[in-house]
Amino acid sequence: MTTPPPATEPAATPPPPTKDDGEQSRHRPFGEILRKAIQDNTVTVIVLALFSATVLGGLLVAFTNTTVLHAWGNFFSAPGNAIAKAWAVAAATYVALFEGSIFNPHTVSALFQQASIAAAIHDGYLSAVFNPLSETAVQATPLILAGLAVALPYQAGMFNIGGQSQFIGGAIVSAWLGYGVSLPFFVHVVVCVLGGFVGGAALGGLAGEIKARTGAHEVIVTIMLNYVMVYFLAYLLSSHSLMQAPGGANAITLPIASNAHLPLLAGTHLRINAGFLIALACAFGVWWLLNRTTTGFEFRSIGANASASRVAGMNVERNWALVMAIGGGLSGLAAATVILGTDFTLNPQSFGTYGIDAITVALLGLGRPGGVVLAGLLFGALHAGSPGMQTTTGTPVQIVQVLAALIVLFVAAPPLVRSIYRLRAARAGGVGTTMSKGWNA
Repeated sequence: MTTPPPATEPAATPPPPTKDDGEQSRHRPFGEILRKAIQDNTVTVIVLALFSATVLGGLLVAFTNTTVLHAWGNFFSAPGNAIAKAWAVAAATYVALFEGSIFNPHTVSALFQQASIAAAIHDGYLSAVFNPLSETAVQATPLILAGLAVALPYQAGMFNIGGQSQFIGGAIVSAWLGYGVSLPFFVHVVVCVLGGFVGGAALGGLAGEIKARTGAHEVIVTIMLNYVMVYFLAYLLSSHSLMQAPGGANAITLPIASNAHLPLLAGTHLRINAGFLIALACAFGVWWLLNRTTTGFEFRSIGANASASRVAGMNVERNWALVMAIGGGLSGLAAATVILGTDFTLNPQSFGTYGIDAITVALLGLGRPGGVVLAGLLFGALHAGSPGMQTTTGTPVQIVQVLAALIVLFVAAPPLVRSIYRLRAARAGGVGTTMSKGWNA
C-alpha cells in the first residue's frame, strides 16, 4: 500500500510593495495635508506658534529699520546700543499695534482730564477709549463669518476655498437690495442681510451640487467660481443699465439707503454695529448645528468616513450640497456686514482678501466655531492696529500681513513647532482622532 505524499502548504503570497513615507507625502492630496496639520495641533502648539511668529516678526521689524542697521554696523564697538535699538523698535511697533487695537492709555488719561463725564461723552473722549476695541470688532466680523464658511464644510469632509465667489454673490444681492428697493428701516435691513445669505448660499450650493452629481472636486469647482464671480462683478459694474451708479464713470454702485444700514451698537462715534452680533450668533449657531442636531451629526459622520455613513443610510450627496450651501451663506453674510455696516456701496475692491483670510482663520481656529471666533478677533486686532502702528512708528502696514503669514506657517507645521520646543508628538487618542477626517481623506 502506497503512502500518499504529505500535503504541502501553498507558498505565501508576497505582500504588495508599499510606498515609503516620503513618496506618500508627495502624492498626498492638499486637503489631506491641511487636515493632518489641523489634527496635529493642540492648544500648546497654537500658543507656541503665535509666540514664534511674534518673535520672528519683531526681528523682521527691527532689522529692516535703518537706525537699527546703522547701530548694528557698530556692534563690536557698542553691542549694548545695538541690542537696545533693536529692542526699542520692535517693542514700539507691538505697543502701537496694541494701542490701536485693544487699549490706549493716552485716551484714558485725556478722559480723566475732562470736567465731567457728560462733557467727556459729548466731546468724544469716552468713545476714543473704546475705539480700538470697536475697530477690532469691525475688522473681525467678516473674518469670523468667512472663517465659519470654511470650518463648517471641513467638518463634512469638504474644503471650501470659494469664499471669494460666495462673498461676491452675497455682496451683489445685498447691495442691490440696499439701494434698489425701498422698505421700512427694520424690514429693509433684515431683507438685505437675508439676501446676502441667499446670494452666498447659491454659489456654495452650486459647488456642492456639482460635486454630489458629478463627483467633481469642490476645490476645483470653487476656484473656477472665484474667477467667474470676479469677472461677473466687473461686468455688472461696467454698465449704467446694470449696477453702475448713473452719472459717473467709476465702477461703483449707488450708495446703500440709510434704512438698510446695520444699526450701530455704541453711538455714532464708534463703528461697531449689529454685524458683530450676527457673527457671534452664527458661531453659536454652527456649534449648535454640529453638536446638537441630527444634521450636524451626519456632517461630522460623513467627514469621518463617507463610505461608512452611506452604508448606515445617510444621504452623503445631499449633505455635501447642504453643508456647502450653508457655508456659502455664511460667506454671503460676511459680505452683507461689510456692504451694510461699513462700506455702504459695492465696488471691485469690496471683496478684498476675505476668501483667503477665511482659510487662515479656519486653520488657526482648528476648524471649530469657538476657535474661529478667537482667530477672527486676533486677525481683526492686527488689521485694526496697523494704521496707527504705521503712523506712530513708521513701520509699514504690510508687516501685519507678514506676521499673519508667519502665524499660518507655524500653525500649519505642528512638527516644526514641536521640534523647535522639543515637545512630544500628539498621542494617537488625542485631538486628531476626535476631529473629522475631512476633504475626502
